[in-house]
Amino acid sequence: MLNIVPVAGEQRRASRVQFRDVTVRFDTPEGSVTALDDISLDLVDGEFISVIGPSGCGKTTIFNILGGFVRPTVGTVTLDGHAVSGPDSKVGMVFQEDSTFPWRTVIENVAFPLEIAGVPKAKRLARARDYVALVGLSGFEQRRPAELSGGMRQRVALARTLITEPAILLMDEPFAALDEQTRALIGDKILQIQQELKQTTLLITHNITEAVQLSDRVLVMTYRPGKVKRIVDIDLPRPRTSEIIGSDRFGGYVASIWSDLREEASRGMAASGVR
Repeated sequence: MLNIVPVAGEQRRASRVQFRDVTVRFDTPEGSVTALDDISLDLVDGEFISVIGPSGCGKTTIFNILGGFVRPTVGTVTLDGHAVSGPDSKVGMVFQEDSTFPWRTVIENVAFPLEIAGVPKAKRLARARDYVALVGLSGFEQRRPAELSGGMRQRVALARTLITEPAILLMDEPFAALDEQTRALIGDKILQIQQELKQTTLLITHNITEAVQLSDRVLVMTYRPGKVKRIVDIDLPRPRTSEIIGSDRFGGYVASIWSDLREEASRGMAASGVR
């Protein structure tokens, strides 16, 4: 039987991030749109949580709130007990789009945040080599992005984020443009790094298999306005080997979450007048 717990379920570790009664409304030419409605959520220290839901359910709004780019219309969001009011050095972000600098080599890309911070060249390049190795790109330090695959460029972007040593890692569909095999391999690498660095990680994704593979919990969102439909606690051992991913229990989680998403997609189609 699947272990499915509500948002108010027992916390296993101390909370780093707290969303409390968060509602977000945006003004548009067509009128006010509610992107999120009464969201309460805790991200506990060191966990990996994925947010999944139909298009337009407010997933990226959650990302942008925690990144400090959007403020709630109602409610509060805190990080380590302090209100999130803007971008914070504790929070690192990886985006869907290729964000590497094409004129810089891999090691120069990765070292860039330390360059901006004024770290001496020798020291920042030495640290950058460590993070290039961490994402499995040793030997590619002097290559430019045009010489790399899409998956390798995403690993460069990840290393550039990790070099700042953020306590919270946010990822907004960073694998969306990649093929399934590359997604799985990079997912394994990210999970390995996350377990090693003990970062609290939030992933926005449309991919159910990816969410179950990587997460401690999966937050399932409703169709607009975005609410917490339920939170699924993924009770599977780590590492998530191919044997585990191919198991009936893994498949049960995927099927259960898909059932929720199919129900919400049907609601969305009905609201749009699609039959």
